[in-house]
Amino acid sequence: MKFLIPFLGKTKESYLEQGIRDYAGRLGRYLPVHIKVLKEPGRNEPDAVLMVREADLLLALAAGASLVVALDPAGREQTSEEMAATLAAWEDRGLHTICFLIGGHLGLDERVRRQAGQLWSLSRLTFTHEMSRFILLEQLYRACSIKAGRKYHK
Repeated sequence: MKFLIPFLGKTKESYLEQGIRDYAGRLGRYLPVHIKVLKEPGRNEPDAVLMVREADLLLALAAGASLVVALDPAGREQTSEEMAATLAAWEDRGLHTICFLIGGHLGLDERVRRQAGQLWSLSRLTFTHEMSRFILLEQLYRACSIKAGRKYHK
């Protein structure tokens, strides 16, 4: 199993970029992680047009994935242990590529949410899309650590 995580644009905050690199490296000890930085569509466009263009980019990259997980405030929340069990179930099912989709500063277009196999929420709190990148990687690493019986979680 491998993870594919496209980012809409570069991470601008250096402290978040450093954390993202750190946790992507840690997570890479358990399974391959491919982060693809996509060129952001022009921000000068109307919001509705921007969201459609972002959706086109994300869905095109996710097209070959075994499962698409969209991160959305309306998605399912889970504990770290539940996430570890979810990852184990995906492995048992033989899923090859899991693509995690994080929207831009406006969130995800409805089309992305409809086409995703699962909707997850990282929290009931609101985070920037750049923070969500870091949090997702840390939580995936935590879940893999739990699944492997490591002490990172405790």
